[in-house]
Amino acid sequence: MKSERVITLAMVLTLCFCASQEKQIQQKREKNPRYQYNVGIFYLNNGQLDEAVRYLEKALALKPGFDLALDGLGLAYTMKGDLNQAVKYLEQSLAVNPALTDAHNHLGSVYQQMGMLDKAEKEFLAAVSDTSYHSRELPLYNLPRLYYLQEKNELAMEYVNRALTVNRRMAMALNLKGLLFERSEQFQDAIVSYLSALKLIPDDTNLTYNLAGAYFKNRSYAKAKELFLILQDKVTEADMKANIAKYLDMIEREIR
Repeated sequence: MKSERVITLAMVLTLCFCASQEKQIQQKREKNPRYQYNVGIFYLNNGQLDEAVRYLEKALALKPGFDLALDGLGLAYTMKGDLNQAVKYLEQSLAVNPALTDAHNHLGSVYQQMGMLDKAEKEFLAAVSDTSYHSRELPLYNLPRLYYLQEKNELAMEYVNRALTVNRRMAMALNLKGLLFERSEQFQDAIVSYLSALKLIPDDTNLTYNLAGAYFKNRSYAKAKELFLILQDKVTEADMKANIAKYLDMIEREIR
């Protein structure tokens, strides 16, 4: 019985010690800006934007001028659709750390959404110039997407090829390359690009739609019809459904 009491007492003491340790760890975390930032980014990646903002603001309160927290808040407000607030935080982040390439890329994307294309280009070029950037393919894609909107087709093709040199499995860059080929009426090349992208994400409806359209423009009506009929049962967007119906009607008139 005595040995049992000793064992029980030891277990109680161990549990008390563990609880005390856990409390100390939690207290340290509460005062650690990097920990609060990491939790905020976790919520951001999971789309829980209000929670992300709460933890990122805690990180910033613990460490005023924390460049990563400011960038994270900029990204969170971008995802929330509050672009003015996003610009405020991203500009603050770059004022603290002009070498923070993520913030340049994020700010460029926000400026583009706001229609400030010259400012967007400047930020993307700043991001591209950082050859050590861990996600360099992102600004290398964002820049040609901007040039595509401005119909600067040669520049767009140059940078989309650079993006694919960095990451040849970048489906959205392959899709953009297909759109550029279509614009110059190189429909067979566009088809090759779309097929390469669909190998990476086979169920993507937008890619399938683009491929079907390229087949139609290349006069490969049977292949275009097959894909449009598959899409007809999958898509829910009213505009895309209407466009598919128009394509199918045109195909029927062409093959009569």
